[in-house]
Amino acid sequence: MSKYRKLIATTALAATLTAGPALAEKLGLGRPALPEEIAAWNLDVSPDGTGLPEGSGSVEEGEGLFVDYCAVCHGDFAEGVGNWPKLAGGEGTLADKDPLKTVGSYWPYLSTTWDYVHRSMPFGNAQTLSPDEVYAIVAYILYSNYIVEDDFVLSKENFLDVEMPNADGFIVDDRETAEAHFWQDEACMENCKESVEITMKAAVLDVTPEETKARKVQEMIDATNPANKPVEGAAVVEQAAVAPATEEPATEEPAAEEPAADAPAADEAAALDPELVKAGEKVFKKCKACHQVGEGAKNRTGPVLTGIVGHAAAAVEDFRYSKPMKKAGEEGLVWTEDELHAFLAKPKAYMKKTKMTFAGLRKDDDITAVIAYLKSFE
Repeated sequence: MSKYRKLIATTALAATLTAGPALAEKLGLGRPALPEEIAAWNLDVSPDGTGLPEGSGSVEEGEGLFVDYCAVCHGDFAEGVGNWPKLAGGEGTLADKDPLKTVGSYWPYLSTTWDYVHRSMPFGNAQTLSPDEVYAIVAYILYSNYIVEDDFVLSKENFLDVEMPNADGFIVDDRETAEAHFWQDEACMENCKESVEITMKAAVLDVTPEETKARKVQEMIDATNPANKPVEGAAVVEQAAVAPATEEPATEEPAAEEPAADAPAADEAAALDPELVKAGEKVFKKCKACHQVGEGAKNRTGPVLTGIVGHAAAAVEDFRYSKPMKKAGEEGLVWTEDELHAFLAKPKAYMKKTKMTFAGLRKDDDITAVIAYLKSFE
């Protein structure tokens, strides 16, 4: 059905619903809706804040609620899981061929987010969240999009103060006047056009077979293989952790310098600030969904991080790294504190096409703390 036929059908349905009470009374059908029944359906929230209930919720509260109710589909950091939608990211992509439309990059009104969460979420258990819980979850989604800080508390009072990045990205819908000449009283049902030709491929929707299909399938396999087991037809992962000295004798000289650095490194680990390590442990909670560290740690969606500070990139055995990360390791990237700091601040800016889905830590103090925590597991 074309959008014009849909518009006509919607208009007809609206007219029927408007006349419904009068027809019901005339025909003796049904009864007028009770005030409480109307109130139960009157849930919409307008861009100007009309319809918002009293309440408030913080980013910190929202993080816990999001993990409990939303992360199974949308990821711990609103990055999306599988085919479920991403709620964060996509900044600056709307002009791209394949834009990423998220709360931060696309939605012009915060009321859209609040209204949808309040009405429709959690999936399969809609309208079970209290207004305070909805405020908190929406606050966390804003934080995930770098729109507010981690100490932000969203409420009815400051709701309209939040500026959405794409607030000016839409135009007024003037189809009622600009496209009126397309409309007609009777819909055409046959022989409406002399000929029908395919003029475009549905490349953006990824339903038209292309040569890149095999590559995209492999990317999907990588993203849905949490056990990190080798996949038939995929390249065997090179174990960059152990490089035989006989293969590259030229690299033995730098390696010979390592023992001299071992003692200072041990002293440095012993001298770590306990309070900083404790703070880093708290920050690391944001990483635990994908990474483990310490005795008995195992690879998950991300590799084990034990001993990562000061060691080569892509060096964990039996973990399937992204191609850019493997290449960086082969080219000699070492995870010094400076390199880790840059990576943790903005992973995707630091290394394009990294498998790391986390958007990054915004506070330098948090990055410093989590690096200190990782250093305590040398």
